[in-house]
Amino acid sequence: GPPTPATMAAMGLRRAAVAALEGGLLGRVPAPSAVAARRHAAHFTFQPDPAPSAHGQTQKMNLFQSITSALDNALAKDPTAVIFGEDVAFGGVFRCTVGLRDKYGKDRVFNTPLCEQGIVGFGIGVAVTGATAIAEIQFADYIFPAFDQIVNEAAKYRYRSGDLFNCGSLTIRAPWGCVGHGALYHSQSPEAFFAHCPGIKVQLIFLDLLACIRVETLCFLEQVPVEPYYIPLSQAEVLQEGSDVTMVAWGTQVHVIKEVATMAQEKLGVSCEIIDLKTILPWDTETVCKSVVKTGRLLISHEAPLTGGFAAEISSTVQEECFLNLEAPISRVCGYDTPFPHIFEPFYIPDKWKCYDALRQMINY
Repeated sequence: GPPTPATMAAMGLRRAAVAALEGGLLGRVPAPSAVAARRHAAHFTFQPDPAPSAHGQTQKMNLFQSITSALDNALAKDPTAVIFGEDVAFGGVFRCTVGLRDKYGKDRVFNTPLCEQGIVGFGIGVAVTGATAIAEIQFADYIFPAFDQIVNEAAKYRYRSGDLFNCGSLTIRAPWGCVGHGALYHSQSPEAFFAHCPGIKVQLIFLDLLACIRVETLCFLEQVPVEPYYIPLSQAEVLQEGSDVTMVAWGTQVHVIKEVATMAQEKLGVSCEIIDLKTILPWDTETVCKSVVKTGRLLISHEAPLTGGFAAEISSTVQEECFLNLEAPISRVCGYDTPFPHIFEPFYIPDKWKCYDALRQMINY
């Protein structure tokens, strides 16, 4: 049921206490930015290229169209850039490279054998020569044969050579997540595997939303700049400000928690702050912790299995840095610790009802 008057009053008192803490009246909880940097990747940041103040003309695109636009811009700007993978010369399974071979030639956009280990190994070699390699793994589920090349070669290349050699101009793309009917081998979310490996950053592996990549409904269409532009890496986006609960997600789950926020406001009178994490590693601890200090509650949702999922990493960091601000245990609403099912997919995914139930329990804790 909705929170009781006593619960809402307690929330108001907590907010007043947080305001006092932030103002230095009690002097016990430092702001997240004041916490000494730790030795984990969440506190590392990139120095992004300066973004122009205005991106100029925009066009409404879905996800696959915006990916095509980005790849087109990369090939046009960098004459050393090459795109390769299974079927990319024909446009790819999701049509993200359609037309690029005709525009830039078969030497710059070309097919490879069905061998993910070979695709990434070839990409490492191309990048080490100083060229820009853009490798596509057709589905993220099939990235595991390339795991050795990514984790033991690409991620450690600069470190083991004492910065004499680098393969930093390698980008690996792969569609990931629940597609609606993908079952075991086309719906997995492997982001946490790579987050555990030092040396891999978001500029190396980009995971595209499988469920959104070809959807053309209005809710997945956005205005995208036509000309090249930059966005900062490792910076989360606050999609909606709120005062009672912080909800963090990435990928398709962002759309789920947006629905939950609307339900919470209408049914419970609860104000939710929505954060799209955007970057898994390094992730934006400052934005998340600043929000939790304000709301006192945190819900994290992702499709990957619960145990060892990236929500656990976020929970641990927030607990370390915002412990005295928390009014309820951090809630993780994730997939189950089972292989991704087929006909039981609706029971597996962390849908809006599971997230809403977890949110209600936090409010009434």
